[in-house]
Amino acid sequence: MPEGDTVWQAARRLHEALAGKALTRSDFRVPKYATVDLAGRGVLNTIPRGKHILTRFEGGLTLHTHLRMEGAWKVYGTGERWRGGPAYQIRAVLDTADRTAVGYRLQVLELLRTAEEERIVGHLGPDLLGPDWDPERALANVLSDPSRELGEALLDQRNLAGIGNVYKSELCFLLGVTPWLPAGALPADLARQLPALAKRLLETNRDRPVRQTTGLHRYDLFVYGRAPRPCLRCHTPVRVADQGDGSQERPTYWCPTCQTGPAPAPGTPQRWRDKYPRRTR
Repeated sequence: MPEGDTVWQAARRLHEALAGKALTRSDFRVPKYATVDLAGRGVLNTIPRGKHILTRFEGGLTLHTHLRMEGAWKVYGTGERWRGGPAYQIRAVLDTADRTAVGYRLQVLELLRTAEEERIVGHLGPDLLGPDWDPERALANVLSDPSRELGEALLDQRNLAGIGNVYKSELCFLLGVTPWLPAGALPADLARQLPALAKRLLETNRDRPVRQTTGLHRYDLFVYGRAPRPCLRCHTPVRVADQGDGSQERPTYWCPTCQTGPAPAPGTPQRWRDKYPRRTR
């Protein structure tokens, strides 16, 4: 599931493969850009901004992509077999003399002038993995609506950029509060810890192939994806429920013993119980 660390890794792969080289071919498999040809343009760089990826080309042009839930960028060498999915899922192909970047299942793909990037990412809060990180501003944003559920405030990219369902669940577990706790009810000592803890989680995982929050050899995550298995701390069955208005898939995992605060309202959907099967790790 792409979150800030996954997006950071994808942007780094694209940068290392393409930056400083000229495109020999571009192929955008979406109707709006089907006739666009960037062959001959040099690739300047690729940077992440929260969950957004910006690839910049000579001539003041930027390719903006967003992975959403299932998107991915894969990089292949000359003659290497593409293995990111069936051909009909490919949305973009960028070729250089020795590397090919292939974008699969990209839900957002947009070409724009580099000078207009702020139109796309200017609304984002401080980026947990970016040069604009500002812990005080991020915390103030999260607490700006005291009645809002903490989990929803953490997912709001206007507050701080990079957290998704996994880190929302893990961060709330480490703080010892449920994601349904009103942000304004978060104890002051925990609120002070929140920005640094969130940043540490993403920074620790941005160079790892498998996301890990527990520090334990056998288990990668404390609660996310673990329902109804026992909590790693107290052995109470981990629970899962939806959070939000139901317009997006937001599976939320928590331990009812280790985490204090409100639980989801009775009847809240728990349709992810079977979607994430039991794992050995």
